[in-house]
Amino acid sequence: MASQSKGLAARYALALYELADDQKALDDVAGDLTSLRQLLAESEEFVRLIRSPVLSRADQTKGVAALCDKFGANPLTAKFLGVLASNRRLFALPGIITAYLEELARRRGEVAAEVASAVALSEDEVQAVTDALRKVVGQKVSVNLTVDPSLIGGLIVRVGSRMIDSSLRTKLQRLQFAMKGVG
Repeated sequence: MASQSKGLAARYALALYELADDQKALDDVAGDLTSLRQLLAESEEFVRLIRSPVLSRADQTKGVAALCDKFGANPLTAKFLGVLASNRRLFALPGIITAYLEELARRRGEVAAEVASAVALSEDEVQAVTDALRKVVGQKVSVNLTVDPSLIGGLIVRVGSRMIDSSLRTKLQRLQFAMKGVG
């Protein structure tokens, strides 16, 4: 089932990408999707809206329309979310967001990097991380930031199949494991 929903998300993302490209709205849609991804991470209510099988199509459509009005979404993004709601496909939104942003980065010759931090990073910190990744990778880097308070401190960076975990949580887990071996 996971591969089916991933394929579904990829198809919807590609369709959205082509529509956004035709309307010269690639960056506007990418900005909207990035905001939606952040909202998914922060709002239990929004997650319930897109995942609940109890809510009707009309309720989901009204919910996403109100959300798009509130944050001033591009008309294409708003219409796309309406189509997802009417087709009962809002559950695929997280995968669609990821697939769209990956496709955008790929076509622009960028490498996508996932960066998780314990607290929200300032603009200067984001720029420093982006610059450091650009030096390591050797090409443009598109950074997707997430906040995971369970990390306690530090960062987890994923670029392709490579992962660098400098989080305090992992360091504490390693220390705990090492101490079990001593006692």
